[in-house]
Amino acid sequence: MVDKDCIFCKLANGEIPTNSIYEDDDFKVILDAAPATKGHSLIIPKQHYKDMYEIDENVAAKAMRLAKKLTMSMTDKLGCDGFNILQNNREVAGQTVFHFHMHLIPRYADGASILTWGHEEFSDEEMAKICDTLSE
Repeated sequence: MVDKDCIFCKLANGEIPTNSIYEDDDFKVILDAAPATKGHSLIIPKQHYKDMYEIDENVAAKAMRLAKKLTMSMTDKLGCDGFNILQNNREVAGQTVFHFHMHLIPRYADGASILTWGHEEFSDEEMAKICDTLSE
């Protein structure tokens, strides 16, 4: 299904011009309009899925395989030194466009740090409880 009001549906399906670097039946990959680094791209499914909670498992798997393929190609072509693959789900996690997409962010040894976060501490008892909850 395509959402006629979704900007990423319009980008992925050619209704809005993009700097496209790859396209197949399921995805369009475009350069991010506000890149964090040279080559920062977005993998966008042509069908509308709000986020990881809604995306079809097979489409999600295809997206990850495509990310692997593009990471290898982009590393070779751009000469980057590493990669961040980022995917946000829901507003609290930083999602601003509610159409599933993956960021491919080439990283360069001389580039600025763009992804950082603090660390929380949990007691051994809290860690054991979290582990028990998640392994049930």
